[in-house]
Amino acid sequence: MKRISCLVLSVILTLPLQAGAAGDTSEPTETRKTVAMSQAVYEKLQAAQALVEKKDYRAALALTGEALGGKKALSAYETAQVWNLTAYIHYLQEDYARASEAYAKVLAQPDLPEALVQSTLKTQAQLQFTREKYAEALATAQKLAAVVKEPTPDIPILIGQAQYQLGKYREAIAAIREGIDRYRSQGKPPQEGWLLLLRACHHELKDYQGMLGVVRELVAAYPKDDYLLALAALYSELGDTRKQLALTETLFDRGYLKTPADAENLVNLFLLHEQPLKAARLLEAQLGAGSLPADERHLTLLSQAWYQAREDKRAIPPLEKAAALAATGELYTRLAQSHLNLSAWPAAAEAARKAIAKGGLTRPDTAQVMLGMALFNENQLTAARSAFEEASRDRRSAKLASQWLGFINAELARQETMQQVLPDAAPIKQDKILEAMDAPG
Repeated sequence: MKRISCLVLSVILTLPLQAGAAGDTSEPTETRKTVAMSQAVYEKLQAAQALVEKKDYRAALALTGEALGGKKALSAYETAQVWNLTAYIHYLQEDYARASEAYAKVLAQPDLPEALVQSTLKTQAQLQFTREKYAEALATAQKLAAVVKEPTPDIPILIGQAQYQLGKYREAIAAIREGIDRYRSQGKPPQEGWLLLLRACHHELKDYQGMLGVVRELVAAYPKDDYLLALAALYSELGDTRKQLALTETLFDRGYLKTPADAENLVNLFLLHEQPLKAARLLEAQLGAGSLPADERHLTLLSQAWYQAREDKRAIPPLEKAAALAATGELYTRLAQSHLNLSAWPAAAEAARKAIAKGGLTRPDTAQVMLGMALFNENQLTAARSAFEEASRDRRSAKLASQWLGFINAELARQETMQQVLPDAAPIKQDKILEAMDAPG
């Protein structure tokens, strides 16, 4: 069963209110029947208390035992007070089972003062909680709530604690909220532990919306980094990543988030919310400082960030490094495309060749198309034709490759003719080919 911090156990020894005077033959009132005790019992309890203060618990228990086993019959109140002190002594010795048994004897006595009944029930419930007797603790706490006219906030909290341990989370939430509301009515903010218990109940129910309200209360009353982080995580769980980003960025800037995982999470949030420039700068700084490893994944992510920020030239160096580290040629295909976008034909051709040579490609035909386009723009028409012929073997690129082959063959024929007529004629570049391919008819 889950363990949580119990309420501080407050064991209060209820002292005798009044000792009866020797030889007093007056008719006692109803109140005196409840609270009075004989001088002999009073003195024995006082002596036992003195021994307790000296930590002579064995001798103190011997005195309470004598009082209970004496020839003179004790009144219910006297019996209750002797058992009350006995329970306290057991508690001081951390013998909680015997302490609980002794408090049960106190509660078994009739016509006890309300204050004694209430304090004993409360102490008994807390002892049962300490002993992990949660069902018993719940029953005792509920009895206490029933006999107290205006229960203090800690009583419903104790009920909620026991219900939580018994897996009665919805009932626990209601009880804890009752305690918190009563505390607030006194002009006091709810105790931190109470809010944590309430959050735990909502968590067990996977009620993240309910958790959100509790964590907001924690942040307002006890502004700690952990609660701000928890709030950011909850926004993520609820799909409100914009608020998650705002909190995470603030915490990171203030130095509350310092781990590599925190930085990577913030990078991904920047990318998610279309802030690639922030993502790229942060990731580059982390890689430069060695906080994050310059491995394939992080270098690819950096390249992606720069690319989304329209910093094409800055996207290429990390992608080149990532492609060299990768097990397949996929990243070289992406690198070839980046070079094509920048009209860097030799670099594009080199990247495409590396992609094909490294292998493991999902679309090797695409790499061949890129190679053919780069070679065509370098006027290496024969090599370009070979690349497009290879690409045409895949039905997915057959149509495109066929179009390129038609232009290449036409260009080769044109160049051959032009060489005969105009030896210095320039070859047709890719942009002109694409214009022709898009033209109607």
